Amino acid sequence: MNPVIVSPVLHPHILVLDDEPMILLDLEFAIEDIGCIPLAALNTTQALRHVENGCVTAAILDVSLGGGQTCECVARELAARGVPYILHTGDLDRMDEAVRQLGGKLVPKPTPASVVVSTMLEAAQQSRAPEPQ
Repeated sequence: MNPVIVSPVLHPHILVLDDEPMILLDLEFAIEDIGCIPLAALNTTQALRHVENGCVTAAILDVSLGGGQTCECVARELAARGVPYILHTGDLDRMDEAVRQLGGKLVPKPTPASVVVSTMLEAAQQSRAPEPQ
């Protein structure tokens, strides 16, 4: 039997990077509720694997990950590929300058998952809008 290939254009694939499993699960459900496909990652290695597969159409990134890690490497790779993302964090006061310069819209924690996903969709639509001439 041949595998079914789902187009990321017809069914957007949304990367969710968060080191807190309950928040990750809540965001996954909210993404499924709007008809998109969640790509869950608990760390940067998993997230970069999804990005390298080339099917990520937008992303929600937790800024501060366990062990002193941040989402910076994932955000930079997404930006290089032109993939829109938002930054979902509870550490707005502790973010370092490198993370502040990533340019993604900031959504503070706690924010309901449905609002986070709506914000991500708005950011994705704005990034795809044609530039005024």
